[in-house]
Amino acid sequence: MRHGEVENPDGVLYGRLPGYHLSELGRRMADRVAEHLAPRDIVHVGASPLERAQETAEPIAKAHGLDIATDRRLIEAENVFQGKTFGIGDGALRRPANWKHVVNPFKPSWGESYVDQVVRMMGALESAKDAARGHEAVLVSHQLPIWIVRSYVEKRRLWHDPRRRQCTLASLTTFTYRGDKIVSVGYSEPALDLVPAHLRAGAKPAKGAGKAYGA
Repeated sequence: MRHGEVENPDGVLYGRLPGYHLSELGRRMADRVAEHLAPRDIVHVGASPLERAQETAEPIAKAHGLDIATDRRLIEAENVFQGKTFGIGDGALRRPANWKHVVNPFKPSWGESYVDQVVRMMGALESAKDAARGHEAVLVSHQLPIWIVRSYVEKRRLWHDPRRRQCTLASLTTFTYRGDKIVSVGYSEPALDLVPAHLRAGAKPAKGAGKAYGA
């Protein structure tokens, strides 16, 4: 699961920075998904250590009488633009100091490599699979790591256009195992009606809106 909306009035790319919590709307998203998952046979709930992920996981864990298993492998991707604004129309790519960080979109050169994200996210999936074998697990993470591990499992190239990620706020990307092998990947958006239109998967960003604040 991707976490819910974050309180971020300054439009900062918050990345791994501490202190960024769910907004009131984000908490409603988390509650909605918890209600959606209430009938499921969930025996393990894990989450990134960042506040927004922990707060998203809380109502799901509570509904199933579970503690949250914090797993650092689920954390947001590292990004050198963390703490800055970096979005459509803000001039970030016109600043010479930033050019050295965007020379290689295939790695990518501005942060944690895609391959490293695959390794840690696959490790988190494997651990959750073992913890919930024969049942179901929920892991709360962040947009880019979720999309990258899904791309790997579905045998797509890892470099991509961020605007085309199918990983809306509070969405569920489901990996189904048979034994120790992933046999299918699913996607659903139980809280879609709560997600602002410009933040939905595939939405076209407008100038001054929909910045890549961190996910």
